[in-house]
Amino acid sequence: MAEGLEGALAQAAAILGVSQPVRAAGGIVLRGEGGDRSVALVHRPRYGDWSFPKGKLEDGEDEATAALREVEEETGLRVRLEQPLTTTHYTVSGGPKTVRWWRMSLVDDDGHEPDHEVDQVRWVTPEEAMRLLNYEPDRQLVRQALS
Repeated sequence: MAEGLEGALAQAAAILGVSQPVRAAGGIVLRGEGGDRSVALVHRPRYGDWSFPKGKLEDGEDEATAALREVEEETGLRVRLEQPLTTTHYTVSGGPKTVRWWRMSLVDDDGHEPDHEVDQVRWVTPEEAMRLLNYEPDRQLVRQALS
């Protein structure tokens, strides 16, 4: 039923001449507690920014699966979904984009290198994250993940 609905939405969007949002998912990965709490940030050289790991859904993939896959691909971290967070909406060069976010906890850091989209993965305090993050919606995600 959901696939039929997605197909119908795509067809309606084409008829109306509007773009369907690119669907993506990602995570705010936390480790530690209290004063030892830290959050994983990624640096994307293509954009020169600090953000969170995220990426587009693959065909037939649900948002939760995509979020877990993208975090592991971009950071080398294995994580567990903890709590759904907000969904962000914004416009990129290709049109609208929707990102479904989760608070995640670290399961394992096997030390493998992140993918080509990320040149640094950094664990920082929440306060450092607020200073490093380039976008206000990302700062709001930190606040939400910690509340």
